[in-house]
Formats: sequence, structure tokens, C-alpha cells
Amino acid sequence: MADREDPLVAFKFGLEIEGKLSGFFTQVGGIGSETEVISQKIVNDATGETITRQIPGRLTWTPVTLKRGVTSTMDIWDWRQSVVEGNIEKARTNCSIVAYSQENKEIARWNFENAWPSKVTGPEMDAGSTNYMIEDLTIVHEGVLRVS
Repeated sequence: MADREDPLVAFKFGLEIEGKLSGFFTQVGGIGSETEVISQKIVNDATGETITRQIPGRLTWTPVTLKRGVTSTMDIWDWRQSVVEGNIEKARTNCSIVAYSQENKEIARWNFENAWPSKVTGPEMDAGSTNYMIEDLTIVHEGVLRVS
């Protein structure tokens, strides 16, 4: 019988910026890359038939979105402020998203190159709501590698 491996179940997600834990997030989405597909029509020399080949085009890295409850921590707002002020070189950094188990053990890690926050959104506020206030962070980057 083949060895069975169950999918990993993550309990929380951490954002490390230059190796320092910035905070924990409850949702992460968009980790990945995509290659544009270009359709190229060619004529088969042997048959004269026109066929369409699918060839790879530009590689793009998808934006990553993170959500967390609002706390007194200002780290992502300060990081975003560098972009707002036009200091993108200060804002560009390497960072990691780390998935943790319920036992607080690292179970997966994705490293991002030259990442910077393209968007930060504060919470929707409703005094009659019993929901936590949630802030969103969108990070763009120039490469991602899953290392564990």
C-alpha cells in the first residue's frame, strides 16, 4: 500500500519582513505565478494545414492578499507609507509568508523577492456589529518560491 500524506491544515499565517515576524493573519490568498499564453498560427510544411501553437509569453507574479484583525500595531501602515511618499526603494523588501499548525509549528513557507505593499485597506466600521475589525494588505513582488 502506498504511503498516504494528508493535506496540511494551517491554523494561522505569519508575515516575516526581512526575517522579523510582522504579525499573524487569518487569511492569505493569491500566492502564485502565471505565464501568458500566446496563440501562434503556423503552416505545417508537410501538409499545408494551418495549426495554432500555444507558446509561453510573459511571466507574471500574482498579488498576494492578507487579512487580519486590527490591532495597535502600525507596521503594515508604516510600510505602505513609504510607497505613498514615493520611496519605493525603501519599501521593497524580501519577505515570507509562513503557515503554522495549531501547535505553532511551521508547516509551510513561501519567500517573496522585492515585495512592497500596493494596497492597505482599513476596516469597515459598524457600531452595531459584533465582528472583529479586519484590515487587508495587498503585496506585489518579483518572485515567489515555496521553500518548505
